[in-house]
Amino acid sequence: MSAFQTPPVLGLAVLDPRRAWPLVATRGALAVVFGVFALVWPGVTVLALAVLFGIYALVDGFGAIVQAFRPGDGTHRLAHALLGLLGLAAGVLVLVWPALTVLALATFAGVWAVVTGVAEIVAAIRLRKQITGEAFLIVAGLVAVVAGVLVLVRPIAGVVGIAILLGCYALLHGIVLVVLAFRLRRLAKSEPAEEPG
Repeated sequence: MSAFQTPPVLGLAVLDPRRAWPLVATRGALAVVFGVFALVWPGVTVLALAVLFGIYALVDGFGAIVQAFRPGDGTHRLAHALLGLLGLAAGVLVLVWPALTVLALATFAGVWAVVTGVAEIVAAIRLRKQITGEAFLIVAGLVAVVAGVLVLVRPIAGVVGIAILLGCYALLHGIVLVVLAFRLRRLAKSEPAEEPG
């Protein structure tokens, strides 16, 4: 077995990294494209994610309803039916009003940040005799409260900020994957892969 031959994992053969470079390059390129789109059109990115969630909720809701009527699953029939109806309703609402979904998500994130920030400030004050550096926890709490209030006052700006962060992540992640793909390609050219046998 050479240094590059990969053993099977759970009965599945792991792809030789030298042969994986086209897949890695494709993933990287798609991440870069998504990142650029998210940075150029953050509002459209957020709405597209809301629509994808709506489609997912519809499919999941339909699956739960099918599960409710499967023979032999009588004990959870009502729960599956209710979850299915909720999923279908959520999916329809998201697809009909995707901006409302985005607004609700931003509002939830803002409330979460304020509650988390207040909890951190309270914890820092209560623990000030037991820990050192509680000022950092207070500052972290204040930052969370301020960010949460800003998102609550301007929820769309908060959602756009999330899309921009997601775009930056995707862009950087994609660049790293593309660089990795070229290194794998160079490795594949320098040393021929052994055929598994």
